[in-house]
Amino acid sequence: MIPSFQTIMLPLLEFSADGKKHSKKEAVKYISDKFSLSDKEKTRTYSVSGVKIIYSRVHFAETYLIKAELLKSVGRGYFKITKRGLGVLRKKLKKIDVKFLEQFPEFVEFRNKKQEKTKKADQETDHTETDLPPIELLERGYKRIREDLAEALLKQVKKCSPEFFEKLVVELLLKMGYGGSREDAGKAVGRTGDGGIDGIIKEDKLGLDVIYIQAKKWNRPVGSQYIREFIGSLVNNNANKGVFITTSTFTKSAKDSIRNGANRITLIDGELLAQFMIDYNIGVYSKINYEVKEIDTDYFSEQ
Repeated sequence: MIPSFQTIMLPLLEFSADGKKHSKKEAVKYISDKFSLSDKEKTRTYSVSGVKIIYSRVHFAETYLIKAELLKSVGRGYFKITKRGLGVLRKKLKKIDVKFLEQFPEFVEFRNKKQEKTKKADQETDHTETDLPPIELLERGYKRIREDLAEALLKQVKKCSPEFFEKLVVELLLKMGYGGSREDAGKAVGRTGDGGIDGIIKEDKLGLDVIYIQAKKWNRPVGSQYIREFIGSLVNNNANKGVFITTSTFTKSAKDSIRNGANRITLIDGELLAQFMIDYNIGVYSKINYEVKEIDTDYFSEQ
């Protein structure tokens, strides 16, 4: 029988005890062998997604252990044990499950955020989840997956160096259709000393107009004084279009300061930045694609 993802947690942590980097493929093979899965069980898939069940359950076990910081991600599809994870193994436990992981604050925070999102989603409808059509359940699930991805993506962006952040912003703007070529964009944008980038970039590939950019890799909110300074720089350069990007948030006064002005300024906070990165495939890759079909009634027409 294919073990549950909670049953897999302890064996997966034990598999990582050597401290080396391991792939998910290696982990799936180890778990499959440890639980003596038959060839049929190893290849059994979910009917909707086609994903192998054992792979999915190993993935969820890995994810929960990472959220509890017993494992850590070390590249796409790879993980390794942490000092905390080694400490847990020294306790010679008989099992690790969700209840055990709740002793770690990082995991509790992760669980609370998931519960808040679930509660919020439930409040958006008068129906219970079981009453919803399958397509709506799929849409709701996708929304939750995307929210979790955006949160993790922004966290990763904040860990990047200022130079990498500069590269990221330029690549995003190019994917969105600004800046012409990569070479043009690279020349248009220059570093500043505040952990972000400042500069100008072409609005379109013909270069008929330019957009001034201010980007700050910050954790603290961006206040109105920085927006006013940005507006001042636009006025001094006879420009009327600007984009202010931050990995944090904008204060209410900052948002108010761009209203009813002659300058057209767009504010992109960390959450919106992450959403754009997902939309334009910056720092993410497609894992599963679902194709929803319906009957083609024209095909069955006998006229």
